[in-house]
Order: sequence, then structure tokens, then C-alpha cells
Amino acid sequence: MNENVVHRVPVLIVGGSLVGLSASVFLSRLGVRHLLVEKHAGTSTHPRGRGNNVRTMEIFRTAGAERLIRDAASVLSGNHGILQAPSLTGGEQDWLFKEIDPGGGLARFSPSGWCLCSQNDLEPVLVGHARALGSDLRFSAEMLGFEQDADGVTAVVKDRETGEHTTVRADYLVAADGPRSPVREQLRIGQTGPGDLFHNVSITFRSRGLASVVGDRRFIVCYLTNPKADGALLPVDNVERWVFHAPWKPELGETMEDFTDDRCVAHIQEAVGAPGLDVEITGKAPWHAAERVAERYGSGRVFLAGDAAHEMSPTGAFGSNTGIQDAHNLAWKLAAVVRGEAGPGLLETYEAERLPVARATSARASSRSQEHSHPGYAAPEGPAGGPRGGMLTVALGYRYGRGAVLGAGPAGPVVPERMGLTGEPGTRAPHLWVRRAGTRVSTLDLYERSFVLLCDADRPEWRAAASRVAERLGIRLDAYAVGAGAGADLEAEEGGDWAAAHGTGADGAVLVRPDAFVAWRSPGAVEDPETVLYDALTALLHRD
Repeated sequence: MNENVVHRVPVLIVGGSLVGLSASVFLSRLGVRHLLVEKHAGTSTHPRGRGNNVRTMEIFRTAGAERLIRDAASVLSGNHGILQAPSLTGGEQDWLFKEIDPGGGLARFSPSGWCLCSQNDLEPVLVGHARALGSDLRFSAEMLGFEQDADGVTAVVKDRETGEHTTVRADYLVAADGPRSPVREQLRIGQTGPGDLFHNVSITFRSRGLASVVGDRRFIVCYLTNPKADGALLPVDNVERWVFHAPWKPELGETMEDFTDDRCVAHIQEAVGAPGLDVEITGKAPWHAAERVAERYGSGRVFLAGDAAHEMSPTGAFGSNTGIQDAHNLAWKLAAVVRGEAGPGLLETYEAERLPVARATSARASSRSQEHSHPGYAAPEGPAGGPRGGMLTVALGYRYGRGAVLGAGPAGPVVPERMGLTGEPGTRAPHLWVRRAGTRVSTLDLYERSFVLLCDADRPEWRAAASRVAERLGIRLDAYAVGAGAGADLEAEEGGDWAAAHGTGADGAVLVRPDAFVAWRSPGAVEDPETVLYDALTALLHRD
């Protein structure tokens, strides 16, 4: 490698798809200078990976991108539910579920909601938002190789347009370089899991007539089960642009070249149940569904995120969401270490927290494919396996049994059977509407830039202790007193009880991480709040 270092950054991100771009946004929000390199010339042009779950949208809300994303996704805002039918013209129609959030019950848990925004629409939003925040994003830039030592990572990046090579020296490298991750391969990190599940060809097409066949059925996806022509139909604009996922059997010698335009047109017409339907093929792309999880989430100063760390069945859209949440978990920890606020041991908690989540979620994704009889998926015999929690529980209710948390129960399941966000350490902090200086905000809006302490307005000793601990440790630590009157920073709406919501008493306090997970709580008063809080943060931040 060229030893002449020409570019120096704290963090190098390899891969500029959803996860890499999200990592860039999160790091920029936290003031961490970084460089992102992506070998392709631009963002994805193929509509895929459209489901953004409630936890992901909460994260984008805090990062200032939620409204931008919803605007980009407005054309599909009225699409809900999953339909399964032998055809769209027959009488047999089965809604696997008709509403993502029936009855609006999600509002109890979150200020956000699910959002359908295809990857080709979402990635440009993230590019624009990241650059507005000062991110250095370089497309047509391919990392050729890297070496790491005790103090950092040295990488060589090639500009694929000019052929120029640049040596980059970074403190840390984040590999968001996809399922066939060259970084993971170089680190010799193995994978566990069943492996390949099924293969599809994603076909984009135009059809004016299909909208009248679909009618008022505004589905997210329709699984068409005609044994002669099965597949999955997805609307792009509900008018003339559509996507069809057709099963592909490469293990039987079938190649992409076998999927001629004529074959694709006939398959779609047969599947829909409309022989004379106008179909204009506009694109084809292979994709492979798999269940694999990396044995480790990194090595030394190099970390895996997204598909580099885990592959999942597409049913439920868990894969990209889990990857974005990987990036969010890692970003605040990198920021704390880069700023000198935390010891390097904090970064070891990334794997401790995210690897069990990936394993549980990937199993649930495969189970979902079996439950929905996803076209092309040959399920193992017997009942569906994996965690049995519902979609919301898997998306929002997962927990960290160990890592940068104190007082979590390591023996409990990663994904519980029932939804319950009650302030337990290792779970996402509860959502509560409050008033701050007259403005209505969610408690989740408070968490991003620092640890946050919540206490009662009648217990000012906690807030005073937080101020002294922040000064002693040289960190930012926000503290909010909840209650009414002049001494309160926040006032809960409609008589909400912050202490009960967080599983503690009014004499206690709750410490929440920058990623909105509860780090520690005191159920009641303590003799010396400053010492207790200092000890907790010293342990959480791996400060010697």
C-alpha cells in the first residue's frame, strides 16, 4: 500500500446504500467527521426494500429526516396490508392483514409510524440530508484494500472515473459493503444460518390496464399463488409502474437469460389472471433471499453493519431496518470514543447488543416467509419457527440483555412474546408526550446528542447531581425535571405519569442513552445521587 497518507478522517464508511448513508447521517448529526466511499456511480435505481418500520422512522425523526422521507413516499401513503390470491381476477382473496396499524394502537408506543419508501426513493433523500449536514460522500470510489494496526486503519481508495488512488487513514472503518462483503472476507469472519432460502427475479414494468384490475385494493404486496405463474406484485405508483418478483431456480440450471421479455410478460399476465393485459418490461434484477448472520460484528477497529453482518428473508422488511438500526447503535458509540468521552471498550458492546438481535430477527423473517407462503420459499416441514412475537414486537420491542446497559436481565429473550416498553434497562425508552417551553414533543425527541437523565421536578438533587457528574467526566449530560411549576423542564400531557411509564418511583431517576435505549434506572431515592450516577456512567462509558 501507498504509505503516503493524503486523507485523514476519524471514520471511513465503505458502502453507500441505505445502511452506509444512514451511518453517515447519524455521524454527521453527532459532529463526527467521516468519509463515505461507494463504488457505484449513484444510488439505487431499482424499487426494492420499501418497508421502513416504526423504529427506523423514529430514528429518522430524531435525525431530522422523517418528513423528507414521508414526502418522498407520499405516492404509497395509502397502501396497507398484504393480499394473497390465486389471481387478481378471481373471487378468492385473502388478506393476510389489511392494516399495518389497525385501530391506531401504535400511537401508544411511538410518535412515528411505518412508512413505505422504496430504496430508489429513500437513498437520494439520505444523500441530500447527509450532504446538508456536511457529510463527505464519494460515489464511483472503490476501496481496493485495507490494513489495520493498533492505532487505526489504512485504506486505498480508487476513483473509478479518473483511476486516481487515494490513501485514507482512519481511526475506524464501518463496512456496509453488502452481503458479499469484501471487508468481512478479508477479516475472515464466518457466517451461521441456513444460507440461501430462495431466488427471485425482480421485474419492473409499466401497465396502464393493471390499475383497473387492482381496483381499490391498495396493498403493499400481493402474493399471487397460481402454481403455473406464482410471484409477488408490488405497486410503485398505483397507476402504471409496478414490480413483479418471479421465482428463479438457478439450482436447476435456470439463468437470467432465460427470463426473456416475452416470458416475463406471459408470466405476469398469467399470475394476474388477465391474459390480454398490457405489460411493458422496463428492467430485471436478480436477488437472493438468505438467512445468514456473521459470527462476529467486526475485528479490532473494523465493524460490520447491514447486509455485511446479516442477511434475512425479505418478508417483513426486517433486513434493511435491522441494518439501519445497526448503524444507529454504532454511531453514538463511535462518537463517544472519537470525542474522548468513552473508552474503546464501549465499541465492544456493539456486537454484544446487535448480534443477538440479528439472530432473532433473521429467524423471525424466515418464519414470516413460511407463514405467508412467500413465492419461491420452500419452507421446512413443520410449524414456522423463530420468535413468535408480532411484527411490532420484533421491530420495536427487542431488548439488549448485555452491553452498554446496567441492570438488564441477560437471561430473557431478545424478542419477547408480548410488547412492553416500561423503562427496563436494555429496552427502547417509553414514548410520552410532554411540553417543553410550550412545545409538544415526545420524550424520544430528547435522545440523540447525549445521555439524558429524567427525574421528578420535586427531586432537584438528581438534576444537580447530573450537572456535577457531567463536569467531572467532561461529557455532555442533559437532565430534565418532569412535573409542573417553575422547577420543571418538562410537563407530561393529560396527566401522564413519567415515573410510572418508566417503571420507577417519583423519587427515582432514569438514564437514557443517545440511541433512546434505557441504560440504567434507580427505582427510588439514593443517599448520594452524584456518586451513584458517576459510577453508572463510568461503567457505561468504559472509563477507567
